[in-house]
Amino acid sequence: MWSFDEHRLGLKPIVRKVWAPVGERPIAQVNHRYEWTYLYGFVHPATGQTEWLILPRVNVEWFNQALQVFAQQVGAGPNKQVLLVLDGAGWHRSDKVVVPQGVHLQLLPPYSPELQPAERLWSLADDPVVNRCFEEIEQIEDVLELRCQTLSSMHSEVQALTNYHWWP
Repeated sequence: MWSFDEHRLGLKPIVRKVWAPVGERPIAQVNHRYEWTYLYGFVHPATGQTEWLILPRVNVEWFNQALQVFAQQVGAGPNKQVLLVLDGAGWHRSDKVVVPQGVHLQLLPPYSPELQPAERLWSLADDPVVNRCFEEIEQIEDVLELRCQTLSSMHSEVQALTNYHWWP
C-alpha cells in the first residue's frame, strides 16, 4: 500500500520563520514570479521507501507518465499488486487516466488531507528551498533532485512522519 501526492514549487519563495537576534528583523529576498515545477511523491509508509519525480505540470498526461514510471520502479504487474492511495484531484479521477497493470487507485474522501500520508513529505522536501530566492526554475529543480536523492535514503525519518498508527 503506497500513498501519492503532488507538490508545487516555484520562483515565488517559500518563507518560514527564522531565528534572529532580539530587536532585529530577519531579511529574506523575495521575487514574486509565477513559474512552477511539480514534485510528485510516492511513499510506502510502512517502510519509509519513497519514489520521486520532478515534472513540469500536473494534468492527466503527466499523471499517466508518473504512474507508468512508478509501476516500473516498484515492480507492479501481474505478480505484484500495489494499492495507491491518492486525493481526488480532477486529473486523478479522469476517464483518461491509464492505470498500469498491478496498480490499483484508491481515492480519499474530499477535503481530507489529514488522511494522506504523502502530504507530510512536503515539509521534508521543502527544507533546502525555504527562504531562498532562485533566478531560474532549473535551479530549484537541481536542488530538489539532490533533496529527493537524500530523502530516498532517509527511510526511518520518512516512516516516522508518514506511517500513521491506523495505516494498514
